Amino acid sequence: MKTPAVSVQNFTMVFNGKTIIKDLSFDVQPGEIFGLLGSNGCGKTTTIRALLGLYQPSGGELLVNGKQFNPNDNTITIGYLPEERGLYKKETVLDTFIYFGELKGLKNPRQWALNFLKRVDLSDKANEKTDKLSGGQQQKIQLGLTIMNNPKLLILDEPTKGFDPVNRKLLTDIIDELHQQGSTVILITHYMDEVERLCDRALLLKDGVAHAYGTIKGIRKQFKNKTLDEIFVQVYGEQDA
Repeated sequence: MKTPAVSVQNFTMVFNGKTIIKDLSFDVQPGEIFGLLGSNGCGKTTTIRALLGLYQPSGGELLVNGKQFNPNDNTITIGYLPEERGLYKKETVLDTFIYFGELKGLKNPRQWALNFLKRVDLSDKANEKTDKLSGGQQQKIQLGLTIMNNPKLLILDEPTKGFDPVNRKLLTDIIDELHQQGSTVILITHYMDEVERLCDRALLLKDGVAHAYGTIKGIRKQFKNKTLDEIFVQVYGEQDA
């Protein structure tokens, strides 16, 4: 049996006496796209930050490729796209790609960047400073920086937030291509159509507790074949959702 790409067992997180995550367990298998779902504040980002060693868990075990995550471990490459943007605002797009590409060991980051910018229709922005780009354009740049070293594990937090349908499809196509090339993907999104289209399995969190977990087909069967949107509303209640 293969070692899970990610294993979370009996994970508990307490902040200032308040339990944010309670006895959470799930795994992500190598090569799958896994949806981590839930409303804002349900514990998704806390779980990812604990997985990457940014938070010390109050209890339980979180493993990447069978081990606690170590940024100096070269046996698995991880690409993490946080929801918050973090570009160097006064650098040009191309210089930003070259800088991060060199950090990640790419032989020709300039050419990689030019190819990616063409793919996402931003070739004319190569020499623009990043703070001159729109929010959606900056998000495309951040996705490029995240995937440019072909990470084996991709963690994407709201990668298509605020995009129009054309650009949402463009980015989800890129994510699907990376999956086809063998990457394991954890996708955090509020777009249930993306989950239906892309994800093999999913976990729905509310108040730090799993309310649904399994294959997309299995989750829908558990809730009498409702759509994922309908399931989300049922779990959270119309007022919360």
